[in-house]
Amino acid sequence: MVGAVQPVVPAGPDPALRFPLGLLAAVVATLVMDQVMARLPEGETPPRIAAGVLTETHPSDAVERLATVVHYLAGGLTGPLFVWLLYAGEYLAGPGLVTTLGVAVVLLALMIGFFAVVVLPRSRVRNSRRGSIVRDWALSAVAYLVVLVPIVYAGSELL
Repeated sequence: MVGAVQPVVPAGPDPALRFPLGLLAAVVATLVMDQVMARLPEGETPPRIAAGVLTETHPSDAVERLATVVHYLAGGLTGPLFVWLLYAGEYLAGPGLVTTLGVAVVLLALMIGFFAVVVLPRSRVRNSRRGSIVRDWALSAVAYLVVLVPIVYAGSELL
């Protein structure tokens, strides 16, 4: 079609490099998150809850290996998800630190919200524990993003 207007897509880091950067950053962030989770009273409960939901068992009866796999798989895939959200944010608002931090806040809300609204209610955990579990999950998610975001931001600047 002659004269068709093409959308202007801002130039940015090559996705073929940025998505692997997100994956690498996610691995590092998950390892740091593990350290934080180990220090919180309910910190190690969320992976067991996820495994329990998947197997329809109580978290204390969930297979630890499955909990570990779910934790690392989710942690690893959240890095590329952040990169994808970052591309969307950059398309809407332009690249930069403010956009990156805004996308990080959106991802934090998604991480906490998905766990608190979708996963946790399907678990067999007593209601009296849910508040402390969500609090510790939120602290763990913040620790994850405190590592992930700077690595992706700095790495993207270098790409």
